[in-house]
Amino acid sequence: MVRRTISILLVLAWAVPAALGQGISPADSPEAFSGSRPALTGPKFAVKSNALYWASATPNLGLEVALGRRTTLDIVGGWNPFTWSDNKKWKHWLVQPGIRFWTCERFNGHFVGAHLHGGEFNVGGVGPLRTLKDNRYEGWFYGAGVSYGHQWILSSRWSFELEAGVGYARMRYDKYPCEKCGPRVKSGYYNYFGPTKLSATFMFFLW
Repeated sequence: MVRRTISILLVLAWAVPAALGQGISPADSPEAFSGSRPALTGPKFAVKSNALYWASATPNLGLEVALGRRTTLDIVGGWNPFTWSDNKKWKHWLVQPGIRFWTCERFNGHFVGAHLHGGEFNVGGVGPLRTLKDNRYEGWFYGAGVSYGHQWILSSRWSFELEAGVGYARMRYDKYPCEKCGPRVKSGYYNYFGPTKLSATFMFFLW
C-alpha cells in the first residue's frame, strides 16, 4: 500500500501540472509577483513541508497545484519509521489530499479547505494519555475534515502558511501491552472527532 501511495503521488506531481500547460511565459514565473499575484499569471506549482510535523520526528513533503483562479489541489504525506528506547514508537504513514478555496487569489491570503486522509499506525509508550503510555496500538484509519488557513508571501519563490483543521477518522486497531512482542489483548474500531490538521508550512514555488 505504501508503494502504491508513493506511485500515485508521483503521477499526480507530473500529470496535474502538465494538464495546466507545458510552457510558461515570463509573466507566469515566480519572479513576476511580489506582494500580490495576478490570478491568471501567478504561480502554479509548489513543494512544501510542515515544520510542526518535523517536530514530531516525522519527515513530510507536500505538493500544491493551481486548479483555477481561486482553487488549488493540496497533497501532503508523512512517514515516521522510528522506534526509540524502551520500544517507544510513533510509527505511521499518512496521506492527506485536499482542495483549497482562496478568498482573493490563489497562494495568497485566506483560504478554506476540505481534505481526506488515510494511513497506518503503530504507536505506543508515548504521549500524554495513559493508554498510549501503557499500551501499543497498531492499525489503520481513514476520514475527512475541513480547515482554515492563511498564506504569506516571503519572496518571489518562498511563502509561509498556517493552517488548522478538524474532522473525523474511522480507526481499526489491535491493542498490545507496551512490551515488545506482547500478546494482542483487544481489537476494535474507534470513531475519532477532533483536530485533523495543524501546520506551519514553508513553500517553494517551482513555477
